[in-house]
Amino acid sequence: MFKILLALHLLFAIFAVGPLVHAATTAARGVRTGDGAATASSSRVLRVYSSASVLVVLIGFGLMSVKRHGKTIAEFGDTWIWLSALLWFVAMGIVTGALVPTLDKVTEKIGKQESVVTLTSRVAALGGVVALIFAGIVFLMVYKPGG
Repeated sequence: MFKILLALHLLFAIFAVGPLVHAATTAARGVRTGDGAATASSSRVLRVYSSASVLVVLIGFGLMSVKRHGKTIAEFGDTWIWLSALLWFVAMGIVTGALVPTLDKVTEKIGKQESVVTLTSRVAALGGVVALIFAGIVFLMVYKPGG
């Protein structure tokens, strides 16, 4: 059971979180070029894959409860687990609470042929922060501080 859950956890991390981070980090390009279709697409991808990333977390919780060699893989009280969960919540808050609404606003402004120059740096910064957060989560999963 351990290997199946680990494989699923890794597959969902690659195929859900990967596109999410890609969309977050490249969305600023659409803002810079004034491409409303690109900003709308980035917003849609972020919505879909932020929802799909829930599966990574759920399978991760299932994985940590599996017994291997007579003991569970991890417990929520382990630093690397609760800190990873907290960072995921922060990333999802940034994506759904700031990045997606900003991209929707940009898309609307581009459609009205209004300037979006002031929002370019915001989108780029938010995307960069999301990428750094997920890089931190990967580091925690591999290094397992306190574990």
